[in-house]
Amino acid sequence: MTTATATETTDERALKELQRTHGPALMNFLLGLTYGDRHRAEDLAQETLVRAWQHPEAFEAPFDSMRPWLFTVGRRLAIDARRSRMARPSEVSDGILAATPDPEDRTESAVAVLDVRKAVKALSHDHREVLVQIYFRGLSVAETARALGIPEGTVKSRSYYALRALSRSLPGYSRSSSSQSASSDGIPATSR
Repeated sequence: MTTATATETTDERALKELQRTHGPALMNFLLGLTYGDRHRAEDLAQETLVRAWQHPEAFEAPFDSMRPWLFTVGRRLAIDARRSRMARPSEVSDGILAATPDPEDRTESAVAVLDVRKAVKALSHDHREVLVQIYFRGLSVAETARALGIPEGTVKSRSYYALRALSRSLPGYSRSSSSQSASSDGIPATSR
């Protein structure tokens, strides 16, 4: 029974010596692999030493130094940890959850409907007529042109300028409110 205790102490001493001799170099190596994330590097270093403890045959290998073995194990653990993080969906913080509307709350959708109605009513009759045909009735450009008795090019032009006017007037939908607040071509939207 004293022999088993002596073996465990020897393993413990060998592990302590391994950590003392190669620990700082291993830590610096792992810091580079984790882009300076000290916490992750420490976790990887600890797991690398656990693997060394689990594989006593590595101590008996014909290596001059254990450092290459430790670096290989540490690098593989870092790769596995990165793959594991990449396979998992990203975590959502409380701030994002607080800002996300409750799907059961119909207030947001009601406000959006009112905004869209107001913005569509503000369009000229010609622009509104084209949008109703294309987006609300689901007609193609050719079908809209036949229904309204205008050329297809006019349908395309009116729908483009109508959508552009909507993007300026709907809150939260415009790409750049400052660049779209004024017409870049100098033609007023009502004359198109």
